[in-house]
Amino acid sequence: MGHPSTETSTMLEIKQIRLQRGPKVLLENCDLNVYDGQRVGVIGPNGSGKSSVFAVLTGALETDSGYISSLENYRLSHMAQEVVASPRPARDYVIDGDKRLREIQLRLELAETADDYQQITLLHAELDHIDGYTAERRAEALLRGLGFAHEECEHPVDSFSGGWRIRLNLAQALMCPSDLLLLDEPTNHLDLDTTLWLQEWLAQYRGTLLMISHDRDFIDAVCDTIVAVEHQKLSSYRGNYSAYELQRAERLAQEQANYARQQRRVAEIDAFVRRFRYKATKAKQAQSRLKELERMEIIAPAHIDSPFHFSFIPADRTSDPIINLSEASLGYDAEPILSGVDIALRPGSRIALLGANGAGKSTLLKALAGEPVILSGERVTGAHCSIGYYNQHQLEALDLEASALLHLQRLRPNVREQQIRDFLGGFNFHGDAATGSIKHFSGGEKARLALAIIVWQRPGLLILDEPTNHLDLEMRQALTEAIQGYEGALILVSHDRYLLRNSVDTLLLVEDGRVEEYKEDLGTYERWLLTRDHARDSKQAPTRSEPASRPQKRRGTAQRRDQQRPLQQAIKRNENEMENISQEIAQIEITLTDTTLYEEGNKDHLQPLLIEQSRLSNRRSELEEEWLALQESLEEMQNSH
Repeated sequence: MGHPSTETSTMLEIKQIRLQRGPKVLLENCDLNVYDGQRVGVIGPNGSGKSSVFAVLTGALETDSGYISSLENYRLSHMAQEVVASPRPARDYVIDGDKRLREIQLRLELAETADDYQQITLLHAELDHIDGYTAERRAEALLRGLGFAHEECEHPVDSFSGGWRIRLNLAQALMCPSDLLLLDEPTNHLDLDTTLWLQEWLAQYRGTLLMISHDRDFIDAVCDTIVAVEHQKLSSYRGNYSAYELQRAERLAQEQANYARQQRRVAEIDAFVRRFRYKATKAKQAQSRLKELERMEIIAPAHIDSPFHFSFIPADRTSDPIINLSEASLGYDAEPILSGVDIALRPGSRIALLGANGAGKSTLLKALAGEPVILSGERVTGAHCSIGYYNQHQLEALDLEASALLHLQRLRPNVREQQIRDFLGGFNFHGDAATGSIKHFSGGEKARLALAIIVWQRPGLLILDEPTNHLDLEMRQALTEAIQGYEGALILVSHDRYLLRNSVDTLLLVEDGRVEEYKEDLGTYERWLLTRDHARDSKQAPTRSEPASRPQKRRGTAQRRDQQRPLQQAIKRNENEMENISQEIAQIEITLTDTTLYEEGNKDHLQPLLIEQSRLSNRRSELEEEWLALQESLEEMQNSH
């Protein structure tokens, strides 16, 4: 997506604003313009003020000084963060997001009570104008896309857990017709399938988007501009997150104070790439993953100033295999969710689970962790099996009255306090944050502490269930780098595609009660999900017709082939161009691994390479979108006959 032209009208103008919360100054003398149709990804560390900016735009918070243009002439929709309890059915709660629709319906009810037929006629015309008669169908489509089963549309809001209520808030925001849409971490409680659905939905959104997110792949797919909240400023960058990262890498690579540190990180990544290269067994996954890992060398300088630096210390002893599940049936209350599960985790295993929400991914992780979900079959652990298991319940199990330091002291009481402080510093817990009570910790701080506790215990097996929820971009990057250096076994579930691509070499698909190896790469899985959803949405109910004669059938088949041929040819041309561009990008990435390019004297050689890489990546993204649209058109044509 391109940056808005200078002819595009300004929707939002921010001038010299100052924003302070308590003693902390979040923003100082900040300027920002947002244009009609712009799609802005707002990034920055947790606590930097991103959500406060949204609160200012919605009128929930006032700035201390400065000017913000009025949004009164625009329809504004924002995703509520509070978890509500309501007896209203989920479908009605979602429709409530369209306030104008609800207002017309109320006026219509009053007019019908008063037998005001003229007003009734006018209100029905208004309903028709705003597409009000399809509201229930549209609400159900949003709920279905966000993972709700058909029968759950009737369930009351307060019957859902907190994460599912956040999904309802998201659906309500999407239901509201808007010129400006504000989304605050919309993927935080989504799985990969629903994240991809939302990505597609936002691609079709015609208004202006401001979105806070820590999911780099999601930002890349949705946004054309990055606004970074950094050093109490709002800094705007053209392009998506990958383009921002390259710009930042180029700038920081020229700061000589960081040079030695950069080179150490590049050497670590290079060693990991070489180690993986000789272990690769699946050509398609290996090729995809090597490209990702080699690219990490290029963007390493962009994260040199990260406050997070930690690594996994190898377990003292381990077994081979670590855990073995044989012919296992997994479920709850004697009701199996998965059957015939055979999985062996060995040192060096690096596995990710794919599959829809509710397919049984978390249940499988629980079984491996030793929780009582095995209905039949066998779970055998090695003599030296030490497990680090992370899920959202680990956050709830933290002792809110204790300090971060005390949490670790309880696990290893003989370790010196300074050693614990140094370790916690790698998770950005310093001073009072390390020694004070954690009861005021944010969700992100609790997630960091829960991960620190797991790292501290030196596990031989890591079981991670959505470990990036609540983590900001820099902490996600640090976690990815730490996992790359981890020598034990890893199995994880995550909707963070960057983490998956850079951490695992085996994909297992959990679907229809079975667990089977997925032999393609993650990109193929994404495309399969998107085309499957398009095909499902485009299916029409079959119609009854008279049987055609044999010659008519032959003529119809020939006509269909003729109609489909231009699409098939366009798809082939598209695929050929994507392949050529991928080869060009791969060649540039090989060139960019030359560390001498980042020296001061080679700036004139480096910048054109980075610009060309960004241009080719954007073109490849455009081609992928075109490919999906062509495939959808072809499938619609095929399904219509």
